[in-house]
Amino acid sequence: MRAFEVMARAFAAGAVITLCSTAAGAEEPAGPGTEDSTSLIDVFKDGVRAYYRGDKAAAVDKLSKAAESDHTMAQWKLGRMYADGDGVGEDDLKAFQYFSKVANAHVDELPNSPQAPFVADALIELGDYYVTGIQDSAVKPNVERARNLYTYAASYFGNAEAQYRLGRMYLESDIASRDPRLAARWLKLAAEKGNASAQALLGDLLFFGEDMPRRPVTGLMWLTVARQTATGSDSEWIRERQEKAFARAAEDERKRATQLADTWLTRNAKTN
Repeated sequence: MRAFEVMARAFAAGAVITLCSTAAGAEEPAGPGTEDSTSLIDVFKDGVRAYYRGDKAAAVDKLSKAAESDHTMAQWKLGRMYADGDGVGEDDLKAFQYFSKVANAHVDELPNSPQAPFVADALIELGDYYVTGIQDSAVKPNVERARNLYTYAASYFGNAEAQYRLGRMYLESDIASRDPRLAARWLKLAAEKGNASAQALLGDLLFFGEDMPRRPVTGLMWLTVARQTATGSDSEWIRERQEKAFARAAEDERKRATQLADTWLTRNAKTN
């Protein structure tokens, strides 16, 4: 782990633990091989099957029973469903509570464990809620807490989406701790893992050089990679930024950036 990641993790850990201590705690479910744990797994599986056959009401019923017994995946899935209004009425506070339970129980989960991606995602979701706050609730906007949650997910779990959010946060001009160079470091970590938004934002930062010395070839390379890897709603703004940079680049810069982008895409085709 890189030195600045170690420092960031240490900085964030206290804030994450403080958050988790306020969430509803509960005992871990019975260990593997017991009748209780087998029954709990079956309840969770029933909920998953109901979800994928489109019976969301049955899914919520089964997942809720599993979640009450501290089944992490059930808690995470219910958090996602309430956050997205997926088969239930959208309820950000309920989503926040479920994500808090996941973080509360697993903040020290091993980064390479099967549950780690879901714990990291829960931390990111909690961070997002602290950016905006939740209307008519005790969850108020708290940018510092959001940044600490992102930092923990980014450094301890190495989560690319958290690294992207953290980099973006350090670029925003409305926070006192704006730090473009630190933003670039987090964005590069996420970009190397294939996060298209991070690739584009890093490329934009380097190509246009508004906050640091210009590196037009590297910047255009990342923008070109991002354009190739972007999906969904991010595709449009990434395409626009790449086309703007490409139009401004000199011919030799375009050629070198394209070669570097092709090399990166080939090298990472099977790893991201």
